[in-house]
Amino acid sequence: MNKRSLNGTQFSNIVLGGADSLHRHAEYVNSLNVFPVPDGDTGTNMNLTMTAGITEMKAKISTSIAKTAEVLSKGLLMGARGNSGVILSQLFRGFSRGVAGHDEVNSVQFAHAMQSGVDTAYKAVVKPVEGTILTVAKETAKHAVHIARRTPDLVGFMREVVAKANETLSKTQDMLPVLKQVGVVDSGGQGLVYIYEGFLSVLESEDGVFDETAAPAPVTVQVKKPAAVAPAHEAPISAQAKLHTEDIEFLYDMEFFIDRSRNGSNAKPFNEDFFRKALAKNGDSIIVIPDDDIVKVHVHSRKPGEVLDLALGYGELIQICILNMREQHREIIQGEHGEMSAMPEVFADIPVPEVSVETLLVDPPADELAPYGFIAVAMGQGIGDIFKSLGVDVVLSGGQTMNPSTQDFIDAIETISAQHIYIFPNNSNIVMAAKQAAEIVERDVTVIPSKTIPQGIAAAFAFQEDEGLEVNTTAMEAAISHIISGQVTYAVRDTTLDGLDIKAGHYMGIANGKIITTTESVNDTLQQLMTKMLADGGEVVTLLTGEEAREEDTEALIAWLNEQYPDAEVEVHQGGQPIYSYIISVE
Repeated sequence: MNKRSLNGTQFSNIVLGGADSLHRHAEYVNSLNVFPVPDGDTGTNMNLTMTAGITEMKAKISTSIAKTAEVLSKGLLMGARGNSGVILSQLFRGFSRGVAGHDEVNSVQFAHAMQSGVDTAYKAVVKPVEGTILTVAKETAKHAVHIARRTPDLVGFMREVVAKANETLSKTQDMLPVLKQVGVVDSGGQGLVYIYEGFLSVLESEDGVFDETAAPAPVTVQVKKPAAVAPAHEAPISAQAKLHTEDIEFLYDMEFFIDRSRNGSNAKPFNEDFFRKALAKNGDSIIVIPDDDIVKVHVHSRKPGEVLDLALGYGELIQICILNMREQHREIIQGEHGEMSAMPEVFADIPVPEVSVETLLVDPPADELAPYGFIAVAMGQGIGDIFKSLGVDVVLSGGQTMNPSTQDFIDAIETISAQHIYIFPNNSNIVMAAKQAAEIVERDVTVIPSKTIPQGIAAAFAFQEDEGLEVNTTAMEAAISHIISGQVTYAVRDTTLDGLDIKAGHYMGIANGKIITTTESVNDTLQQLMTKMLADGGEVVTLLTGEEAREEDTEALIAWLNEQYPDAEVEVHQGGQPIYSYIISVE
């Protein structure tokens, strides 16, 4: 097969091939995570991100590669999960910009679009680390640009791309010592290689069309599976009963896109500030996301006709959805539905397993916004209740992987009526998605980079209502630096890491993200972990017990702590978290 150009339809087929290749190998990518913990999830995050993108793309495939890539980019952006998912979305976002204005591209243009993707992804990461997915993407794009002019055949070009990606992937062990120590390549880089290999498999096929019916079964990896995770607690139905239907002032929930590429000669230049202020006259919950020739709009309005008339001045309106929220509320009160039906957003088909939003019922004054609002990520009903007791408005409750998407954060931000919103990600793999959401929404949002549950709780404790934004931000960031965080879980595979011989099924003690002990006994692991965590002293020890924590083990640990560290105050709370039998903080 000799192909020298790629249009939008053909591009959509290779993307489907790439997504399928990643999907089939997602479990294997998960197994490459350096830490042998049960929630290693790079493959899952990349797979969910890619699925979000192709869901959008399949709904609006164009013969123009610019249009197809743009739609794919938007789906990936909103569905991005975890650091690997965010970086993947940025690679395709930059690629979309690189093919802008083209109905089809040749190998040279494709290569330069890959480089544009790399540039965008590196800008999105505050401190890029080499030996990761970024390096694989960078070196592959560099090689692609170098060989594109002498490789006009796209099949031959993509073979070179795949070969270089695999070559770079194999070198990630030499760039990150921890990868070499464990004997694996970078998991995110491996995921990207699978996507490139999927591209190639479709290009090499006879007709260049991805056949979903002929796709091989997913590759399975034999690893010890964690115990089943309890379903997320649902918000009580009675919460809606506290709201009167007539109190829904802006009753029309509207979402649509303005396609400015079809705006015609009479359309006005898009003035985002003016447009936003005009929507606010009769609306709230406003989100306006301009991206090249497409503007995404969401608003709750009293007068939908005026909103549509306003938007029409800037271009054609597409994917329009308008719901009557009073009618939805009546159905809830009448018992026809157990909970509010979700608005069929453009991204509604994205699978979001085990993720829900629990929103506290708040009643801010009708004529003003609260000064501050808070969003926290937590797993476990008990931990969620702790955050709520500290004034957090919305708790994003994750499942086993605990990785809400960018869209999840945007949806949570929309529900809060506050002048300024703080987000506590409470996981190093969630910080990027939270920051990406903060950049997209037109709200004042600050992400406190908490990487553990104890850090998030400490930050929430440090907040002072009567202090200003700068003082509170400084205080919360300082609070997370004074916390030592610990976790106890079990290993899902045999490995050697930092001199520790770790066996599948054994317990592991983790302090500040580093595995420092492993034994067959949970009691021995707890005692060795606490000895390390309290080596430099500590006034307060807080234990958050998980689903698998046994009462006798907890009591034994408390007795041991009281004997060995009589000056330390010990607090115990039922966290209810899966996977980690204990989450511990020392301060």
